[in-house]
Amino acid sequence: MKNATRRPKFTASFQGEPGAFSETAARQLLGNDIAVLPCQKFSEVFTTLETGKVQAAIVPIENSLHGSVHENYDHLLHHDLPIVGETFVRIVHNLIAPPGVSFHNVQRVFSHPVALNQCLSFFERHPQFEKVTFYDTAGSVKMLMEEKLTDSAGIASAAAAERYGARILRKSIEDDRQNFTRFFLLTKKPAALKRDKLGGKRPWKTSLVFTTRNIPGALFRSLSAFALRDVNLTKIESRPLRGKPWEYLFYLDFLGHVEDPVVKNAIGHLRELADFLKILGCYPAGTTQSKNA
Repeated sequence: MKNATRRPKFTASFQGEPGAFSETAARQLLGNDIAVLPCQKFSEVFTTLETGKVQAAIVPIENSLHGSVHENYDHLLHHDLPIVGETFVRIVHNLIAPPGVSFHNVQRVFSHPVALNQCLSFFERHPQFEKVTFYDTAGSVKMLMEEKLTDSAGIASAAAAERYGARILRKSIEDDRQNFTRFFLLTKKPAALKRDKLGGKRPWKTSLVFTTRNIPGALFRSLSAFALRDVNLTKIESRPLRGKPWEYLFYLDFLGHVEDPVVKNAIGHLRELADFLKILGCYPAGTTQSKNA
């Protein structure tokens, strides 16, 4: 009797070190029984999926305090990788140090600049700490453990502390507890999941990008395609259109499925007005009631 061959794990890529908030998002979207491929750059995340090295990719697209991740909007335009899901991760920042390092030993605090800026009240209360920027939140904890620093700490998730065997000195030091990051799940092909599979319990979102002529009222008329049909826009983002100074790409998120007649009509109306239009994805809407990181 031949031994059964174990199927390879589903693999997803993300930017950052293991234990990053992006890994938390990956497991919220895909479950814990996945393999993950950390990448140094967002561009690498898109490339690993495009080349088939992984089956899915997770990218942050906006933070409720810091705003949009503009680089990833640009990547969505230039890669044909549809959005098939989204999730929201509550960003809980913790002060983390190697075992044996006490709070009073800490002189320097390493983390991603966004994380440092989201903990300004903590640093105001503790002016003795020097803020040191690092490329990644979880990466700062990994570095502290590898280099065995005895005068430093990092700011990262509880998952990072657990993964690298570090100790949390202070929990939840972020300025605003309503701190969420929205993540997209990308694949090489659109998801086969249909609306009826969710039993109608969750709304659907559609994301697209378009350009229009730089003339008076052009954007107003474009958005009226949705307003006239009571389609709820949940986000609009503009990005510079390369090669055409002071002209822009417009990214839209709205509630509705591309198969809904009203949405079909709205998109058809927009196509008549737009110079360029690309559907980026149609996916079940996420919720900010996600499990804490």
